[in-house]
Amino acid sequence: MNHATDLFPTGMGDSYRMGFTVGEHSARPIRRILRAFLRHWDMAGLAGDAELALSELVANVVRHVPGRVCRVVILRQPGGLRVEVSDACPDPVRPAPAHTGPGEPDEGGRGLLLVEALTDRWGCLPLPVGKTVWFECDAPGAPAT
Repeated sequence: MNHATDLFPTGMGDSYRMGFTVGEHSARPIRRILRAFLRHWDMAGLAGDAELALSELVANVVRHVPGRVCRVVILRQPGGLRVEVSDACPDPVRPAPAHTGPGEPDEGGRGLLLVEALTDRWGCLPLPVGKTVWFECDAPGAPAT
Protein backbone atom coordinates (compact mmCIF):
# COMPACT_ATOMS: atom_id res chain seq x y z
CA MET A 1 0.00 0.00 0.00
CA ASN A 2 1.17 3.52 -0.72
CA HIS A 3 1.55 5.91 2.15
CA ALA A 4 2.41 9.60 1.73
CA THR A 5 4.67 10.52 4.60
CA ASP A 6 4.35 14.25 4.09
CA LEU A 7 2.62 16.67 1.79
CA PHE A 8 3.54 20.15 0.70
CA PRO A 9 0.59 21.46 -1.31
CA THR A 10 1.98 23.27 -4.32
CA GLY A 11 -1.01 23.33 -6.62
CA MET A 12 0.12 23.04 -10.19
CA GLY A 13 3.11 25.36 -9.93
CA ASP A 14 6.61 24.66 -11.22
CA SER A 15 7.39 21.87 -8.77
CA TYR A 16 5.99 18.98 -6.79
CA ARG A 17 7.53 17.44 -3.68
CA MET A 18 6.23 14.57 -1.61
CA GLY A 19 7.59 11.91 0.70
CA PHE A 20 6.39 8.36 0.14
CA THR A 21 6.65 4.96 1.69
CA VAL A 22 6.58 2.88 -1.47
CA GLY A 23 5.57 -0.67 -2.23
CA GLU A 24 5.32 -3.03 -5.18
CA HIS A 25 2.46 -1.06 -6.79
CA SER A 26 3.54 2.50 -5.98
CA ALA A 27 4.98 3.44 -9.35
CA ARG A 28 1.59 3.69 -11.06
CA PRO A 29 0.08 6.48 -8.91
CA ILE A 30 3.41 8.35 -8.87
CA ARG A 31 3.51 8.14 -12.70
CA ARG A 32 -0.02 9.62 -12.79
CA ILE A 33 1.16 12.59 -10.75
CA LEU A 34 4.09 13.13 -13.13
CA ARG A 35 1.81 12.84 -16.17
CA ALA A 36 -0.62 15.44 -14.74
CA PHE A 37 2.18 17.95 -14.23
CA LEU A 38 3.62 17.33 -17.70
CA ARG A 39 0.20 17.92 -19.28
CA HIS A 40 -0.24 21.11 -17.27
CA TRP A 41 3.22 22.31 -18.33
CA ASP A 42 2.56 21.49 -22.03
CA MET A 43 5.28 18.82 -21.94
CA ALA A 44 3.07 15.74 -22.44
CA GLY A 45 5.50 14.53 -25.10
CA LEU A 46 8.01 13.72 -22.35
CA ALA A 47 5.55 11.56 -20.40
CA GLY A 48 6.37 8.11 -21.79
CA ASP A 49 10.12 8.19 -21.21
CA ALA A 50 9.93 10.20 -17.98
CA GLU A 51 7.29 7.91 -16.47
CA LEU A 52 9.33 4.80 -17.25
CA ALA A 53 12.51 6.34 -15.83
CA LEU A 54 10.66 7.38 -12.66
CA SER A 55 9.22 3.86 -12.33
CA GLU A 56 12.74 2.43 -12.40
CA LEU A 57 13.94 4.77 -9.67
CA VAL A 58 10.94 3.97 -7.47
CA ALA A 59 11.51 0.24 -8.09
CA ASN A 60 15.09 0.65 -6.85
CA VAL A 61 13.77 2.16 -3.62
CA VAL A 62 11.38 -0.79 -3.21
CA ARG A 63 14.21 -3.29 -3.80
CA HIS A 64 17.11 -1.67 -1.95
CA VAL A 65 16.03 0.91 0.65
CA PRO A 66 15.22 -0.31 4.16
CA GLY A 67 11.77 0.98 5.10
CA ARG A 68 11.12 1.92 1.45
CA VAL A 69 10.88 5.63 2.27
CA CYS A 70 11.74 8.19 -0.39
CA ARG A 71 11.07 11.75 -1.50
CA VAL A 72 10.03 12.47 -5.07
CA VAL A 73 10.64 15.91 -6.58
CA ILE A 74 9.32 16.93 -10.00
CA LEU A 75 10.68 20.23 -11.30
CA ARG A 76 9.78 22.24 -14.37
CA GLN A 77 12.92 23.74 -15.86
CA PRO A 78 13.28 26.29 -18.67
CA GLY A 79 14.38 23.55 -21.09
CA GLY A 80 12.35 20.62 -19.79
CA LEU A 81 11.95 18.44 -16.74
CA ARG A 82 14.01 17.27 -13.75
CA VAL A 83 12.91 14.42 -11.49
CA GLU A 84 14.65 13.47 -8.25
CA VAL A 85 14.17 10.45 -5.99
CA SER A 86 15.95 10.75 -2.64
CA ASP A 87 16.33 8.18 0.10
CA ALA A 88 18.11 7.84 3.42
CA CYS A 89 19.59 4.44 2.65
CA PRO A 90 22.76 3.99 4.71
CA ASP A 91 24.42 2.22 1.77
CA PRO A 92 26.81 4.84 0.39
CA VAL A 93 27.29 2.97 -2.88
CA ARG A 94 26.45 5.09 -5.90
CA PRO A 95 23.92 3.33 -8.11
CA ALA A 96 25.43 2.52 -11.48
CA PRO A 97 24.47 0.37 -14.43
CA ALA A 98 26.03 -3.05 -13.98
CA HIS A 99 27.65 -5.15 -16.72
CA THR A 100 28.87 -8.75 -16.62
CA GLY A 101 30.83 -8.39 -19.81
CA PRO A 102 30.77 -6.58 -23.11
CA GLY A 103 27.15 -5.56 -23.64
CA GLU A 104 25.73 -7.99 -21.07
CA PRO A 105 24.09 -6.37 -18.03
CA ASP A 106 24.08 -8.13 -14.67
CA GLU A 107 20.75 -9.30 -13.28
CA GLY A 108 20.67 -6.00 -11.35
CA GLY A 109 21.42 -2.63 -12.89
CA ARG A 110 19.22 -2.96 -15.96
CA GLY A 111 16.84 -0.30 -14.66
CA LEU A 112 19.60 2.29 -14.56
CA LEU A 113 20.65 1.34 -18.08
CA LEU A 114 17.06 2.07 -19.07
CA VAL A 115 17.12 5.41 -17.23
CA GLU A 116 20.33 6.27 -19.08
CA ALA A 117 18.78 5.36 -22.44
CA LEU A 118 15.48 7.21 -21.87
CA THR A 119 16.73 10.48 -20.43
CA ASP A 120 19.04 13.25 -21.57
CA ARG A 121 21.02 13.27 -18.33
CA TRP A 122 20.99 11.39 -15.04
CA GLY A 123 23.16 11.08 -11.99
CA CYS A 124 23.45 10.54 -8.27
CA LEU A 125 24.19 13.09 -5.57
CA PRO A 126 25.33 11.92 -2.14
CA LEU A 127 23.48 13.30 0.87
CA PRO A 128 24.70 13.40 4.47
CA VAL A 129 22.49 10.31 4.89
CA GLY A 130 21.49 8.63 1.65
CA LYS A 131 21.44 9.91 -1.90
CA THR A 132 19.39 11.60 -4.59
CA VAL A 133 19.15 9.89 -7.96
CA TRP A 134 17.96 12.34 -10.62
CA PHE A 135 17.25 12.57 -14.31
CA GLU A 136 16.46 15.32 -16.79
CA CYS A 137 14.48 15.22 -20.01
CA ASP A 138 14.75 18.08 -22.49
CA ALA A 139 11.52 19.37 -24.01
CA PRO A 140 11.39 19.16 -27.82
CA GLY A 141 12.80 22.36 -29.28
CA ALA A 142 14.58 23.31 -26.07
CA PRO A 143 18.19 24.47 -26.42
CA ALA A 144 20.71 21.74 -25.61
CA THR A 145 22.45 22.08 -22.25
